[in-house]
Amino acid sequence: MNTTLDGKVALVTGAALGIGEATARELAARGAAVLVTDVLDPAGEKVARAIRKGGGKAAFRHLDVSDSREWRKAVNAAVRKFGRLDILVNNAGIGTYPDVESETVEGWNRLIAINQTGVWLGMKYAVPAMRTAGGGAIVNVSSIFGAVGGFGGSIAYHASKGAVRLMTKNAAIRYATENIRVNSMHPGFIDTPMIVEVKGTDTEALILANTPMGRLGRPEEIASAIAFLVSDDASYVTGSELYADGGWTAR
Repeated sequence: MNTTLDGKVALVTGAALGIGEATARELAARGAAVLVTDVLDPAGEKVARAIRKGGGKAAFRHLDVSDSREWRKAVNAAVRKFGRLDILVNNAGIGTYPDVESETVEGWNRLIAINQTGVWLGMKYAVPAMRTAGGGAIVNVSSIFGAVGGFGGSIAYHASKGAVRLMTKNAAIRYATENIRVNSMHPGFIDTPMIVEVKGTDTEALILANTPMGRLGRPEEIASAIAFLVSDDASYVTGSELYADGGWTAR
């Protein structure tokens, strides 16, 4: 196994909490310099400080992933601070519950701007920097609900995560000959702040009943899978979907 990321530079979005935080910490632990980005500035700064305190390399930058100007500045900041950009983890996202009829245009547009447009913008601005660096690896965090219909609600979330899945494949083909790999990560239900409001409820019981392993995943389990995808161990892996869902999609 060659999972070291020594000398690599990574930009992780939504890195203040949950999967993003665990991923930033994991990549740094494997030797990468990490630009921690989020709209939650105090929490993001805390993650970057913790990485530095542990001997890693990290800095924080505010990033609203739906804003193309902020994306340009964030990528430039990573290159200016650490000298290059090799890894992008498009993790930032939100979840909402309305179904087809109850969703609003405003709610739809907000979620799509963050979960879908934000991923496209990340690739758009990261790829030129990776090309300059001689190649790179992108992981777009989708979801099990980018591939299956779930419970019939959360129409905008499903639409966005399905789009992330296919944007990943499209980009993988586009950059396959430029040493830039693009893969999607598909977590199941992970014990993060995103699902805190369902903990201890009938909804959590339903989730666990539909997860063959019978438990929630841990952010660190997703982070390890992402670290594999961006490492040289995955050098022949592009356009793929990696599911870490406790068996949810195997049913």
